[in-house]
Amino acid sequence: MTAIDLSSPVAVVGTGTMGQGIAQVALVAGHPVRLYDAVPGRAEAAAEAIGARLDRLVAKDRLTGADRDAARARLHPATDLADLADCVLVVEAVLERLDVKQRLFGDLEDIVGDDCLLATNTSSLSVTAIGGALRNPGRLVGLHFFNPAPLLPLVEVVSGFATDVSSATRAYETARAWGKTPVACADTPGFIVNRIARPFYAEAFAVHESQAADPATIDAVLRESGGFRMGAFELTDLIGQDVNEAVTHSVWQAFFQDVRFTPSLAQRRLVEAGRLGRKTGHGWYDHGDDAERAEPHTAEKAQPPAYVVAEGDLGPAAEVLGLIREAGIQVREDEEDHGTRLVLPSGGQLVLADGQTSVEFRDVVYFDLALDYRKATRIALSASQDTAPQTLSEAIGLFQALGKDVSVIGDCPGMIVARTVARIVDLAHDAVAKGVATEEDIDTAMRLGVNYPLGPFEWSRRLGTNWSYDVLDELHVRDPSGRYAPSLALYRHAYATGKREGTA
Repeated sequence: MTAIDLSSPVAVVGTGTMGQGIAQVALVAGHPVRLYDAVPGRAEAAAEAIGARLDRLVAKDRLTGADRDAARARLHPATDLADLADCVLVVEAVLERLDVKQRLFGDLEDIVGDDCLLATNTSSLSVTAIGGALRNPGRLVGLHFFNPAPLLPLVEVVSGFATDVSSATRAYETARAWGKTPVACADTPGFIVNRIARPFYAEAFAVHESQAADPATIDAVLRESGGFRMGAFELTDLIGQDVNEAVTHSVWQAFFQDVRFTPSLAQRRLVEAGRLGRKTGHGWYDHGDDAERAEPHTAEKAQPPAYVVAEGDLGPAAEVLGLIREAGIQVREDEEDHGTRLVLPSGGQLVLADGQTSVEFRDVVYFDLALDYRKATRIALSASQDTAPQTLSEAIGLFQALGKDVSVIGDCPGMIVARTVARIVDLAHDAVAKGVATEEDIDTAMRLGVNYPLGPFEWSRRLGTNWSYDVLDELHVRDPSGRYAPSLALYRHAYATGKREGTA
């Protein structure tokens, strides 16, 4: 099954921001495009708005004047659904209500031809449920674009329970012909991106709710150590707290209130207070014109240790040893010990976040995971009230000597980046095991859909087969609610390597 021919007309129903974006994508690809909206005059206004955006593309030399004129000639507002009768693809981008979408597609079934592909851009509703009211649900498929649709390359092609393989394939190839990067996905709550991205927000909010760190510090650590484009607090302020919470609540409810997807009470309070982010001038941060920028906690200058004793290779943080040597600090190796830690001159230990807490040990400072320790500009440290001040000072001075800003947070198991990445990797393995998508498509979706620096499986391979399992297993011991319990898929993955003890 090949992509829809460019000479065939395509329709978009619903002319809000997303509908206009999808229409522009189809139009620039070369299709005749019909715009329809139930509110009189909106289709005409949308056509004018799209035309203005085409003008801006010409001004930026991204589109020729001739191509713009040809595209405008192919764009037609429709005053009645019946005007879509000859379309071979209809994409809806209307209100996120099941009854509204079902009624629309039911009306379309009586208008369009039997070979017309019907597509929903829903981000939170079940494609299966939307198609359940149709006479022929096999021709309904999800085409989930990301906003702004003309700029973001990812499209999740979602197959409902009754979607024909030919329909999904046709939609997939059409999205690719439009210059997009499609990924195939089963009809599951949140699809790929909104399902697997939940821990990015949830763990940041949980660290904040536990009083371990403030939003500005957590965001800075996620960006400067984790390599994420934005932190969770600034990103949800941009998205809108109401929008982000609604997606989280929808996924949580759809998974029968699975504790792994539990919404944040702190975010709920923001929404109740009307602090929705940039659009209201206040969210996690104050976005007023005169507001001072919230700054992350950064430790004062401390004296670096003269040497460290390396017990083991530090696992995913092995690169730190090379950086310490380059900084002129002596690294003494203890070949008889098989641990994975640094011993400081004070006798205290510096350990990569592993899901345990400092208070459990005599004198331990934890340091967080980094995407790339050489490029990271900030490192988070975690200590308890029992940690010796000299140990913490030496740990701070050590990372400062490596050219890093240091943020000291509370005694938080798994810290910030480590717990977030471990949970993302776990949900990704779980999704593959349940047939949601392939490893390759999940990695593609998370890199392109939410700009993650690495896909979950790329990250998992870099960190080591057992790393995520071990971190979550330790977190589960300290929080036995089930939130951090490793999935059966991750459990099997960890044991399949043969590196764990025990026999059948």
